[in-house]
Amino acid sequence: MKSVLITGSNRGIGLELVKKLTDHVSPPKIIIAACRNPDSAQDLQEFSKTHKNVHIIQLDMTQSDTFDKTVQEVENIVGDEGLNVLINNAGILKETATINDITAENLTLHYLTNTVGPIMLTKAFIPLLKKAAAKNSSLPLGVLRAAVINVTSVLGSISQNTSSGSHGYRESKAALNMATRSLSVELKGDGILATVIHPGWVKTDMGGQNANLTVEISASNIVKTLYSLTEKQNAGFVQYDGKELPW
Repeated sequence: MKSVLITGSNRGIGLELVKKLTDHVSPPKIIIAACRNPDSAQDLQEFSKTHKNVHIIQLDMTQSDTFDKTVQEVENIVGDEGLNVLINNAGILKETATINDITAENLTLHYLTNTVGPIMLTKAFIPLLKKAAAKNSSLPLGVLRAAVINVTSVLGSISQNTSSGSHGYRESKAALNMATRSLSVELKGDGILATVIHPGWVKTDMGGQNANLTVEISASNIVKTLYSLTEKQNAGFVQYDGKELPW
């Protein structure tokens, strides 16, 4: 993997993915860590000072009108090699609402951040992903060639929804899953893999302290899974350790 861009890299799973990829036996030459407020991302800033392959850029997933500028900034970093992997990790969980509690504003915010943002960002980066896929055309489908990895949640699984609640989060992630299936069909011919990964229930600001996984365990397993992805997992729904999940 020559280059990877990870959204939501200021904390939690995103930040830990930056660290785990850097520590990989064969780390990416370029790791682009995107976050909404780089100046306040102190842990990321400190980490980048001792890891010269980490580049920090500003990116707000709700501001799709800025994505073309982001692509240009990334192209200035990766050059003619293109972008190998886009990891759409940034997301929000603002409520645990039932049907009696939800509002249109809340639903819209979840869709904008968790679904529309990743779709539009992927669209913007398709030229750079295609360039990477073409440069590595001798390699099979996977992250060493080109891939879009959308971080989802098992809460977006329709068949496993037995508890309801969290309408905005659940439904935006289910929509992201569907979008990824569509992308997997459209981009396969260009040599670009598309899949969704559930990171597990992780002890983060979003997951809470009752979660059963640390960010270190989740991120280290995600990295192993990323490197193991093949054409078989194109259009797949897998969790952090590679286990397939039901849609």
